[in-house]
Amino acid sequence: MKTPFSVSVKFGLIIAVGLTAYFLLVRLIGLHENPWLRLFNGIIMAAGIYYAIKNYKAGSGSGFSYIDGFKTGLVSGVIGTLIFTGFMAVYMYHIDPAFTKLLLGEWFGNYGAGPGILVFIILIEGLTSAIVLTLSFMQIFKKSYNMPQNV
Repeated sequence: MKTPFSVSVKFGLIIAVGLTAYFLLVRLIGLHENPWLRLFNGIIMAAGIYYAIKNYKAGSGSGFSYIDGFKTGLVSGVIGTLIFTGFMAVYMYHIDPAFTKLLLGEWFGNYGAGPGILVFIILIEGLTSAIVLTLSFMQIFKKSYNMPQNV
């Protein structure tokens, strides 16, 4: 039987690989400076969380509970976010430090903020999207206790 944690680790890694591959692809094309292309990160996150919950529900059968489904989706998103944030931190600090200056421009120049603020933003965006997406998808996957109507 699948546990919420085992499914979460698997799909968290899939989310992280998807986000990293998408960033590297956009970087290869030369569009990594366009912040609007980050919206596709949400689609990758959504797909990973959706399929994590779906996979767990299929494996647990009638033993599926809202709490276990919620844990599965949330932990998948958190694992994917933490790994991707770590990758982006290494990228911004060591591989391409000029990328940070390009993105930030004059925004945080007076505060002395560098790559740390971008790493923090990536982390917060990933965690909040994991929470919102998990709550949304659990409305699809939860058991319904509605009474059937006699029509």
